[in-house]
Amino acid sequence: MLKTDREWWRGAVIYQVYPRSFADANADGVGDLQGLLGKLPYIAALGVDAVWISPFFKSPMKDFGYDVSDYCQVDPLFGTLADFDAVLAKAHELGLKVMIDQVLSHTSDQNTWFANSRLSRKGDKADWYVWADAKADGSAPNNWLSVFGGPAWTWDTRRCQYYLHNFLSSQPDLNFHCPAVQDAILDAIRFWLARGVDGFRFDACNFHFHDRQLRNNPPAKSKDTKTVSPDNPYGFQAHVYDKSQPENIAFLKRVRLLLDEYCAMSVGEVGDDDSLKVMAEYTTGGDKLNMAYSFNLLTKDFSAAYIRKQIEDLEKRIGDGWGCWSIGNHDVMRVLSRWGKNSHNPRFSRSMLAMLLCFRGSACLWQGDELGLPEADIPFELLQDPYGIAMWPEFKGRDGCRTPMPWQHDAAAAGFSTGAPWLPVPESHQQLAVSTQEGDPESTLNFYRHFITWRKAQAVLWQGDIQFVDAPEPLLAFSRSLNGERWLCVFNLSESHQSLPCKDKLTLLADAGLSGASIKSGVIEFDHWGALIARIEA
Repeated sequence: MLKTDREWWRGAVIYQVYPRSFADANADGVGDLQGLLGKLPYIAALGVDAVWISPFFKSPMKDFGYDVSDYCQVDPLFGTLADFDAVLAKAHELGLKVMIDQVLSHTSDQNTWFANSRLSRKGDKADWYVWADAKADGSAPNNWLSVFGGPAWTWDTRRCQYYLHNFLSSQPDLNFHCPAVQDAILDAIRFWLARGVDGFRFDACNFHFHDRQLRNNPPAKSKDTKTVSPDNPYGFQAHVYDKSQPENIAFLKRVRLLLDEYCAMSVGEVGDDDSLKVMAEYTTGGDKLNMAYSFNLLTKDFSAAYIRKQIEDLEKRIGDGWGCWSIGNHDVMRVLSRWGKNSHNPRFSRSMLAMLLCFRGSACLWQGDELGLPEADIPFELLQDPYGIAMWPEFKGRDGCRTPMPWQHDAAAAGFSTGAPWLPVPESHQQLAVSTQEGDPESTLNFYRHFITWRKAQAVLWQGDIQFVDAPEPLLAFSRSLNGERWLCVFNLSESHQSLPCKDKLTLLADAGLSGASIKSGVIEFDHWGALIARIEA
């Protein structure tokens, strides 16, 4: 399948920015849009195709922007609409597409829609949220649980009913069964399309609809640890009725029609017991999401067999759909700590980037991973994440991956802010600052720049088919092929020496910049975290 200009997202590399932790321009200790504006040349220099900006909308910040009180306003903490327009214009000038994060399944409880809805059972927005009567004994309507722990229902004394919240109690769920809600959401999307955004990342996009009958979820056959931590009771249920409902397909088609009017794209976040199935459903047919990603590579599972299964399972199901893979984001432990066990060998971060960008599909990169940052250890008294505070100490929350970007090795707060940063900057991050790595041709940052740019010229990697090759653990091996050309990609997922016999004649593609692998007498030898990309000769 050839990629057209309208399909720039197919095989694209997308860089995720978490605004409050990226760059602070006004010295209040929190990153902002003006800070992002000044760092756009840095993002463009990575060679990525697009920047995905996490929520910057008006919000009480109970979940740091993922609780929206006004979809069409910039929160003053981040700046103004004029600041956003400046970011958009500068990004386009630099050749970057701009994607923004839309949190559609729920709002803040401070949204005027919710304030109106809770006033009365008969108001014009009475059914804009999911309200339900108590059981005869006063208990919640059913057994649904919140992703953040505890029941998914909170009692409201104004309406004398429970309201649904799949996340924090301050994040009430919208009722997408109400046509007016869908229309209002589409209007909010149109607002940003009219300003010129190129696409959207839809947060928790399989949570839009709930079962009208409010049936209880059954127990899970095996505990789900992909989307929540092992100690969270949310994983005890099979989430059959509280998300991933069939009605969502029709709504996503409405979204796609709107996006197509503006030649804009979408990537949806899917968190489900069977995420790959939902990803396929939401992207096939060319009339719903352009692509979707899940938490399947955001887990602690790190065997070659596990990774292979995720990719192969999606490929079997997705048909003409398109996947988007990620190994790091704002919700999970940094990949260097989660998979690399804080390896001091910089080859780990480089091999993981190459592996990700050699999969069929598009890819999202998490800010700071290009520096090889480890997870920060945040003491309880400095935690900001409500999820982590509730689940401490077994789960320390998401603050450890959200600490400020280290820009300058010899500056306070690593150059992120001249004020006190909202989260501390670890000393280990300060030593890995952009200023240190930019001047080192062998740095992880410069490898990212080289490999991302190199991949753009390799159609076989962003367009070709993928087929896995049997190899012993911990070697992950697969081929990519396009128009008769075949490449072999092999990654050593360990810190030990490995070898792999190979009958094919291989030509090592040294210009990829990978290291730790060599070919000798029909055997590929791997050092720790070694990686190889080679052309298979006819």
